[in-house]
Amino acid sequence: MNKLLKWTLMAAVAGLAFWGCSKEKPETDPSPKTDADVPADSSLNLEALIADTLSADSLARLEAERLEAERARLEELINQVMLDDVYFDYDRSELTENAKRLLAQVAEILVNENRFVVIIEGHTDARGTEDYNISLGARRSMAVREFLIAYGVEGKRLVPVSFGKDRPKVLGADEAAYSKNRRAHFRVIIE
Repeated sequence: MNKLLKWTLMAAVAGLAFWGCSKEKPETDPSPKTDADVPADSSLNLEALIADTLSADSLARLEAERLEAERARLEELINQVMLDDVYFDYDRSELTENAKRLLAQVAEILVNENRFVVIIEGHTDARGTEDYNISLGARRSMAVREFLIAYGVEGKRLVPVSFGKDRPKVLGADEAAYSKNRRAHFRVIIE
């Protein structure tokens, strides 16, 4: 039985050796690993990874584009509300009820957005002397300015000017044209 045990042991050792040799062994690469060889860790902050890969020029360009888009959005917002002019009755500088409703909307935006500077242009119709119309246009632009200040808009952001009858909105010598020229018009500057 000794022989049988000896042959069994030899067969077992040979089988183990054969079995061990048949498996493929992983190759070991003696070269060191680089960052490109290391798989990305899913726990990394994506924003940090993007920021690291973008150059300073790219970041500056993206920020400039973001600011320009924000400026354009604000300009569109203010121009939507200020698209309408404030109209006045003949030879008057007092605000009408319609004018007050419009100016209340304008004031709400200006109070919430302090980057706007508004030039308030006072205009008149073609009747009257040059001096009188310049004076009347100034009173109209000041009436608009005072209303907006009363709503909480900073006075330094409201610049009144008068053009009198020099820049008519509508040409003509009838009441329809005159009524469109008796107005205060807004120009917005975004700082």
